[in-house]
Amino acid sequence: PPKGKGPQGKRITLKVAKNSVRVAFNGRRRLDLSKMGIATFPKCILELADVEELDLSRNMLKKIPNIIEKFQNLMWLDLHSNQIDELPAAIGTLRSLTYLNLCNNKLKDLPEELTLLRNLRTLNLGLNCLETIPTTLGSLRELTELGLFDNALTIIPKSVKKLPKLEKLNVKRNPLPEFAEEEEPIDTVKRIESLYLVEKKDLCGSCLQTCQGERDELHKLEDTTPGPSNKPSFPSLVTPNSSARDNQEEWRMK
Repeated sequence: PPKGKGPQGKRITLKVAKNSVRVAFNGRRRLDLSKMGIATFPKCILELADVEELDLSRNMLKKIPNIIEKFQNLMWLDLHSNQIDELPAAIGTLRSLTYLNLCNNKLKDLPEELTLLRNLRTLNLGLNCLETIPTTLGSLRELTELGLFDNALTIIPKSVKKLPKLEKLNVKRNPLPEFAEEEEPIDTVKRIESLYLVEKKDLCGSCLQTCQGERDELHKLEDTTPGPSNKPSFPSLVTPNSSARDNQEEWRMK
């Protein structure tokens, strides 16, 4: 067989694959081919298609072929940190999947068939290039965790937000309108933790000078505020407010 070169990645033999099967405490068999430099899906692993878990994370895979449908026992599939730019329709045949990790790939859209995985509890789609997600993702009613962080999403469908068992929904670092609102500057008045009122007689000379200086600056600003006249009249104001305005110099310093 031709030797694997550069972009073709490392060739996985059936012997290597068989030696990579581990049995977990829960009795499931996991085929762990993570960090192996794989660039194309190794067809030889079809011989081990009865495993319950498959880890192909941290490789150089660009495509997952339709033959993934042979792995009908899969409950756990980890494909994170590859270069996958599309998923095959056959992904929807893996009806036993409860965990699917597609984080840190190059997905631009999702196949509708993904919504056939009705037993999914964890779905990680973070760190991809998704601009939209199908509203039909709301049919994955067993989902408890959904990662959509670091994508290009401008809307999260209501059907997804209202998933009945969803406990964790991570949508951070997406250009969503609600994030734009959060970044608005906080009103400076809210930042004042304490405000102390003192009488003029209790201030030392330099403090009094500072306060009077700031008061004069405030008056200058008030005087430069554009308006029809220097002293606009507000006929609708009732008398108490008018008298308060007349006496404001007196009570401002007390």
